Amino acid sequence: MSVALTKGGNVSLNRRVPGVRSVRVCLGWTAGPGYDLDASALLCGASGKVLTDQHFVFFNNLQSPDGAVRHLGADGGGEDRERIEVRLADVSADVQKVVFAVAIYDAAQRRQTFGQVRGAYVRLTDADGGAEVTRYDVTPETGSETAMVFGELYRNGADWKFRAIGQGYASGLAGIATDFGVDVLQPAPAAPSAPASAPAPAPLPPMPAAAPAVVVPAVPKTQPARGSSPVTCFFDPTHGVGSAVVLWQPQWGVPRQVETCAACAQRVQTTVPPFYTPPQAGYPQQQVQPHVPAQQQDQGGRRFGTGAMLGAGAAGLVGGMLLNEALSDDEPQVVVNNYYEDDDDSFF
Repeated sequence: MSVALTKGGNVSLNRRVPGVRSVRVCLGWTAGPGYDLDASALLCGASGKVLTDQHFVFFNNLQSPDGAVRHLGADGGGEDRERIEVRLADVSADVQKVVFAVAIYDAAQRRQTFGQVRGAYVRLTDADGGAEVTRYDVTPETGSETAMVFGELYRNGADWKFRAIGQGYASGLAGIATDFGVDVLQPAPAAPSAPASAPAPAPLPPMPAAAPAVVVPAVPKTQPARGSSPVTCFFDPTHGVGSAVVLWQPQWGVPRQVETCAACAQRVQTTVPPFYTPPQAGYPQQQVQPHVPAQQQDQGGRRFGTGAMLGAGAAGLVGGMLLNEALSDDEPQVVVNNYYEDDDDSFF
């Protein structure tokens, strides 16, 4: 019988399917015309980073170096959009977890987000018997995500477990790849060729040798070039073009440089880390206190004497004690149940 998970829940594969040798991670969603979503898998070591770039299995690298993880695409049909097979016994001993993500291709240029994606899910099946072991229905937290980590397979002693993650990224597949240590490069675009009918230009005097073309971080896809657009602010695309580069320390992962608008760059450089992104920006989901200019702090508002402030403080203390007494009761706290199977390790 399949186990329905909620965010953070986990399930033991060996308990549900004793002797399981191979599983299929089936991912699905419903999106409108023009949406192109891609599933991927990242094979990570004890550090939480991929062992090598070849341990990033996606549309341009369909198999891990040990052959244990294979991207099957839409193989098998049915409701699933893409499937990834994992032969558990063949996974390298250096691999501690396999993370499964889905990203919208070219989301920034097309102005597409998970806010328009419906019915996203990930389910795990026994590759030999075909029975469904567990399922997790993924719900975006803000709707501005362009990529999401759906779940992960991880070692727990001699056992393998699956955990529901549901973590969103506003920076697409490149953001996920960067967080997990993947070094993805894309050559600079070639200059457009001259029309065939144009006459040959006159010879020019020799020029100094040009510097080598600079490569920029990106995620290549084996398709014709679809154009480019300015990089928007990392913390909130609605802020406009990311005109400044600053060092950002996320809640999870390692510090890295990001491109932001001028206002966000000033906030990152003048606020004690860690720096969090406003809720509408996607990841991580924390509230940032607005910055109040110094000239506004020194102007306006009433000023009170010391006696008035002490009196107000005493009245507040007494009122708080009475309110606490009125609201206190002996009823037990309500706890929302989730499905866990004796797992004492951390979320990531």
